[in-house]
Amino acid sequence: MSNFVPVNRREFLEKSAAAVAAGAVLPHTALSYSRILGANDRISLGHVGIGNRGRDLDLIASKLKSSHNVEMTVACDLWTVNRDKAAATNAGYYGRTPRAVQHVEEVLAMKDVDGVLISTPEHSHSPILKMAAEAGKDAYVEKPMGNVLAEAKGARDAVLQAKTVVQVGTQHRSEPYQQAAQKIARSGALGDISKVEIEWNYHGPRWRGRPEVKQIREQDTDWNKWLLTKSARPFDPQLYFEFRLYKDFSSGIPDQWMSHAIDVVHWFMDDNYPTSVMSHGGVFAWHDGRENADTFQTLLEYPRGFLVSYSTSFGNDAPSFTRYMGKKATLINIGGEGSPRYQVIEEKGTHEDDVDIDRKRESKYVSLPGEKGLPPMGIDDLTLEHMANWFECMRSREQPHCTVHEGYAHSVACMMATESYWTGRKIFWHAKTETFSDTRPS
Repeated sequence: MSNFVPVNRREFLEKSAAAVAAGAVLPHTALSYSRILGANDRISLGHVGIGNRGRDLDLIASKLKSSHNVEMTVACDLWTVNRDKAAATNAGYYGRTPRAVQHVEEVLAMKDVDGVLISTPEHSHSPILKMAAEAGKDAYVEKPMGNVLAEAKGARDAVLQAKTVVQVGTQHRSEPYQQAAQKIARSGALGDISKVEIEWNYHGPRWRGRPEVKQIREQDTDWNKWLLTKSARPFDPQLYFEFRLYKDFSSGIPDQWMSHAIDVVHWFMDDNYPTSVMSHGGVFAWHDGRENADTFQTLLEYPRGFLVSYSTSFGNDAPSFTRYMGKKATLINIGGEGSPRYQVIEEKGTHEDDVDIDRKRESKYVSLPGEKGLPPMGIDDLTLEHMANWFECMRSREQPHCTVHEGYAHSVACMMATESYWTGRKIFWHAKTETFSDTRPS
């Protein structure tokens, strides 16, 4: 939470206007406070990059239109098909058609836009977030916050300088069951936790076979703008829509799946940067031209003294789970990403000289207040509370559940895992310089 001091909005704006009239230059803080929205002020949103995930975010925002007084007023996508589709969809949600523009610069120049949703391909998350901060716009940015260290750092620093309100899209921090389990992990009930094991699997050629590959024409988009910070190359429709398979634009499994998993570990364990990371894997299941691994495993050591094992296979749908292994008990999540079914298994036996005596285990499910029976195996609208939290913080100017600090931290862990995978070396974090390499810090 920020050190937020309540301010009388009317009084502040009157003083700010008087200062400007007298020739004073308002600092970033004043500019930030001048955008504080009242409870009855409608939040005007612009959405940048509206593909599959973007359409989900549009729907989620629309479900909060009345309770949080928001409206999608700008739809922005480089591809005319996505852009026109998003404009029509949002017209149905809000009763009027949003402005449809091609380039993010057009959105950021609009003075009436309060916040932007960024759901572009992951290689452009950090660069566009930095642009949004420099334009003074609050932002909801999909994970990972970045996959190039200098760009992620630049985005974080720009947000901190501008004091904009940014929610990073690792939405599990806003989910009730995850919050209840986090309190248990932090309570000491598990004892000293020495290892966290995460295994999330999927059977299928993930991210390959997008139908849009055969639909897009180069003249209907802006290929150079899509590349953004990357080197020029010929137009490639497969790369455009299946970018998660290509290493120059995404790490695949770490960027998409591990980012969620490791963010939850950081949150539960209150430890944000790994000391070292070692990864392995390869393309073992789907030999379809992909560059990124379809089978991936990494080990991360953390300063507080525990090991994290993360593993994903796209060649088998064996049951997924997460385990926090403590001396007193195990906190286990039965299921993959977003599963609310947490169980605490307590160690009740005694032991002497490596011989177990009367070993017993007792288990109970994590439940919410007033709840009876087992938690459900799935929750609809996982991102709804996360989006609502962002809207609330846009009004209060407090910090949301997943700030750029947390977004930067999960990005660092995933980048270290990726660097280890491609180099075959153990990668170390250098906290003083905020860099990583294959040499141990002195």
